Amino acid sequence: MKRLKKVRRSTKRANFEWEPAEDIKARTLKLVTQLEMDSVLFERVFFFRSYGSKARAYARTWGLPRLWQHALGVEPAYIIEVLSRYFDKLSPEEQDKVILHELSHIPKNFSGALVPHTHRRKGSFKDKLDTLIEKYFDNNDNL
Repeated sequence: MKRLKKVRRSTKRANFEWEPAEDIKARTLKLVTQLEMDSVLFERVFFFRSYGSKARAYARTWGLPRLWQHALGVEPAYIIEVLSRYFDKLSPEEQDKVILHELSHIPKNFSGALVPHTHRRKGSFKDKLDTLIEKYFDNNDNL
């Protein structure tokens, strides 16, 4: 019987860093204001740019679950992380679409939960995103 060779995984980790993304914060504030997204409590949304991630996403939204809120004694909050590797290469218009996509994960009750990518029912994530993007283009056409 032939023995399988053990594959050694490198213990070296890629340099992974986060930094506050003030530029994304400013653009998001403009989008939230322009599109009248009143359900987004902007002062409880935080923005970071990451470097060195192996993920294939352009951006990610992180919520703070209710149990953590109770344990830490804090209000609901969200983090929008843009992955520099992919996000920074996009045109400004495409970046805005990605930001709108991430904002669509925030529910109207701003509970700390996340809206998943379900397509089964009317009013789903995709419907919400399509409405935001359509409104975004309507507003930009009028400028």
